[in-house]
Amino acid sequence: MPGKVWIEGFVVDADAARVPVFDRGFLYGDSVYEVMRTFGGRPFALGEHLERLARSAALLEIALPDRALIEQATVAVMEASQEKEVYVRIVVTRGSGPIGLDPAFADAPRLVVMALPLKVPDSALYRDGVAVALVGARRSSLGAPGAVDPQAKSGNYLNSVLAVAEARRKSAYEAVLCDAVGRLAEGASSNIFVVRIGRLQTPPLSVGLLEGITRRHVIACARSLAIPVDEVALWPVDLQRADEAFLTSSVRGVMPVVRVDGAVVGEGQPGPITRRISDAYLADAQRG
Repeated sequence: MPGKVWIEGFVVDADAARVPVFDRGFLYGDSVYEVMRTFGGRPFALGEHLERLARSAALLEIALPDRALIEQATVAVMEASQEKEVYVRIVVTRGSGPIGLDPAFADAPRLVVMALPLKVPDSALYRDGVAVALVGARRSSLGAPGAVDPQAKSGNYLNSVLAVAEARRKSAYEAVLCDAVGRLAEGASSNIFVVRIGRLQTPPLSVGLLEGITRRHVIACARSLAIPVDEVALWPVDLQRADEAFLTSSVRGVMPVVRVDGAVVGEGQPGPITRRISDAYLADAQRG
């Protein structure tokens, strides 16, 4: 695999990077992480991603290495990659130790930073839009008893893995998950937006979704364009009957949605508000 990985204080080739089999990130998904991409060789919104990494770690009671070390490791692995644009993934596991769920078994947090060649979606997907599928997997609402706080971006991703598997069986590009009562939450690895009568709408964080960094920037871009934005409870029918819809994520940016479970959204092609927001977001990201 091409790319570079910073681990245990050294930068190594991606195919030579190793973690111990007793690392809790491997055993239990006991880790937090962030993903970003570069624009013009600079990681977009690095500070915001590191702040969210710190919030995730605090929610899961994982001690982070010093922020300065994380930043140094990120710069070092990006420079070593020698790629024009890279996909950056920062992972912090609770550490290694004897098999057992007790967090006290962990020795010390392990930092891993990856810089891989950036692979963005094909331009035809942005031009023509993608299909999504509503799936049976559910997101937990914020504050739900016994549930991991959805604001913690953890390595325990099996729910989303199974959601994507279901979406692929339906020939869809992305899975869309609802909360326990059936309200739209988010994509398996994205946030979701709809446009209705000129207004941009997206589910509120309380439904049980991660506050995406791209989501935040897209909302700001929309407001700068004088497009009204509502964070409001949405239902599957709101997506199915939307005038326009799109997904957001760090690598995808703004991805138009033109079909839901086989049914056409709006005119069946990326709409004008989606295009305006996408252009504004791209300009924002390229400015850094």
